[in-house]
Parts: sequence; C-alpha cells; structure tokens
Amino acid sequence: MEINECDFFKSPFNQSDIEELLQGKPASEMFNFRSPSFKQLGLERDKLSDKELIALMLKEPRLVRRPVVRIDGKVYFSADKSVLENLIR
Repeated sequence: MEINECDFFKSPFNQSDIEELLQGKPASEMFNFRSPSFKQLGLERDKLSDKELIALMLKEPRLVRRPVVRIDGKVYFSADKSVLENLIR
C-alpha cells in the first residue's frame, strides 16, 4: 500500500483539490464545525452554502476535518484509528 502524506497547513488545498476530495458530496462533510476557528467566526452553520464552506476552508485550513484519507479512490474525512484499521485490512 502506498502512503502519501501532505501537510495542508504548509501546502494548503486549492479549490480544485477540495472539489476533487469531496467527490460530489456536500462541503459540510469536509468542514470542521467543531473547530474553535469556526466558533470564533460566529456564523450559523445551517445558513452556509457549499460555496461559502469551501471559501472558508480555503482561507483557514483548520476548518478542514482531519485527517483526510484516500484509500482506493474513496475519501474519508476525520476517520478515527479504528475506522482506518478496518479500511486497510
């Protein structure tokens, strides 16, 4: 199994990266609503469009749910250790 690691704080995602990772899913699946950075913004979660969520993630990488893992073409956001262990078996 090939593993590629990317620190998106050093090399932030661009819009096309995010759209590719989302694979047509809503941006809310990739967005970290629990982040202190989001709470500081004082925005209402339910009123943000996908376009707005992507713009926020582009501006502040801490708003991306981590880790972002791609296995066999499928992308997982915020997968915990047990989920990842099951995926690679």
